[in-house]
This record gives sequence, C-alpha cells and structure tokens, in this order.
Amino acid sequence: MRCPKCGCLDDKVIDSRAVKDGAGVRRRRECLSCAYRYTTIEGIMPEELKVVKRNAVREDFDRDKLRRGIANACYKRPVSPDEIDRMVEDVSAGILREFDKEVASAEIGSRVMAELRKIDQVAYVRFASVYRKFKDVDEFIDEIRTLK
Repeated sequence: MRCPKCGCLDDKVIDSRAVKDGAGVRRRRECLSCAYRYTTIEGIMPEELKVVKRNAVREDFDRDKLRRGIANACYKRPVSPDEIDRMVEDVSAGILREFDKEVASAEIGSRVMAELRKIDQVAYVRFASVYRKFKDVDEFIDEIRTLK
C-alpha cells in the first residue's frame, strides 16, 4: 500500500478485522516512514453481470432499475415497499447465483412476472403489458383469462 500522506510503500498492519456481512477485511496500517496511520478495506470486486436486451444491446445489471419496474407495476396497489424489496432481492439473488456474465432481459422479465403473479394480479398484468408489448385490448383480455 502507498501511504496517503508521504507516498512511501513501506507500512505495517496494526489491526485486521472482518467487515460487516463478510464483505472483506478492514486493516489499520502505519507508514514506516512518517508514522501516519490509515485504514484500508480489502474485498472482492465481482465481475459485472450484463443484461442482453432484445435488440442485442448489453448493459450492466441494475437492481435500482429492476426495483423501479416492479414499483411502477405496483403503483397504487396494496403491495408494501417491503414486499417490493423482497421481490427485488429474490429475483436479483437468483439471477446472480445462476448467471455468471450475461443474462437475457427476457429471463429477468419472466422471473419478475412470476413473483408479481403471486403477489398482485393487477400489478402482474401491468408489468406483462409493458414487458410483452401488448398491442391491443384483446391481448390484455387473453392475459387476464390465463389468470383465472
């Protein structure tokens, strides 16, 4: 490590502790040149999961975008923020566990629809209408019939 005060590369570790949730190691260090003490955190940097869109564009997996999509579908529905957070956690944990580098947006959409179908059928139809790009009322009616 390079000392943030003098730039020296020689230091000694004074204390090491695990960071919350096992996300790494916190180390207190002391520069051997100027005796300045500083803290470093050592952790794993996971590779970013890419989402492959329908038009073959790749973008980073974004939990916030996933949450916004679910929250929009649940707007003014009796679905609590805790339930939305649980759905986001379940869907994202499953995807991160099963896919290493890339996942199709269709896979994410299918998992979200499965979760919404269990929680609120109106939210499910709202999400499905955007996800499946319904073009007319007949497609809405067909989807609603599958719910019964």
